[in-house]
Amino acid sequence: MILLDGKTLSKKIIQKIKSNVDNMPVKPHLAVIIVGNDPSSRIYVKNKKIAADEIGIKSTIIELPESTTENELLMKIHELNNDSEISGILVQLPLPQHINKNNIITAISPLKDVDGFHPENVGKLAIGIEPYYYPATPQGIIMLLDEYNIPIEGADAVIIGRSNIVGKPMAQMLLNRNATVTICHSHTKNLEDKIKTADIVISAVGKKIVRCKMVNKNSVLVDVGIYKDSNGKLTGDIDFDFVSPDCGFISPVPGGVGPMTIASLMLNASKIHNI
Repeated sequence: MILLDGKTLSKKIIQKIKSNVDNMPVKPHLAVIIVGNDPSSRIYVKNKKIAADEIGIKSTIIELPESTTENELLMKIHELNNDSEISGILVQLPLPQHINKNNIITAISPLKDVDGFHPENVGKLAIGIEPYYYPATPQGIIMLLDEYNIPIEGADAVIIGRSNIVGKPMAQMLLNRNATVTICHSHTKNLEDKIKTADIVISAVGKKIVRCKMVNKNSVLVDVGIYKDSNGKLTGDIDFDFVSPDCGFISPVPGGVGPMTIASLMLNASKIHNI
């Protein structure tokens, strides 16, 4: 078994981005909007700012109260869209329930949409045109697979989870690299059989789902899930201790996909598109 070390690779990528940013005459400027006081969201925003500062990307954190209306948030996004000093915009999810996240995502200029969630970026990805930005987690996973020279072309890939953030764009990115892709979800029958025959398994559901005897000796296992178990220990979708002896490659939790997501987001944030 070979460990897919996202922590080490992410540091290499961050250093490369920093070198590029150091040589840019105009520095990228990322605006991050957070609405409300969700503790996890605040940690994520803090980590993004730390990464941006390390690279030399300017970052502005805009904190809005929970009571912010959808229209007020849309007005703030419109203001940032028209601000030539701002090269990237990120709205931290989740948003309060009274705000329609799709309206917010659509309002961000696709040229500043560093999350890669805008319909124009998603649509370009779907038809095989390079978007302005790729979604961070799928892009990070592709970089991780490439680092370890894992063949994507012709591979049978199983993705567990069909979210707009990971599952669907991940499938499209693998398809664009000529993999054969199966998306599995809560209504999938015979999930174990599909996992057993896959070359690449990517799980992003947030619960323990890939267990012992469900994989083959050549399987490449990528674990996107991260949460705390009953003992307070960080864990993922793949039962690492029991599965790792029976597979070819596996990403740990933590230290696998998480650092790659941050590195990928910083890669996006380092780009400046002319508007």
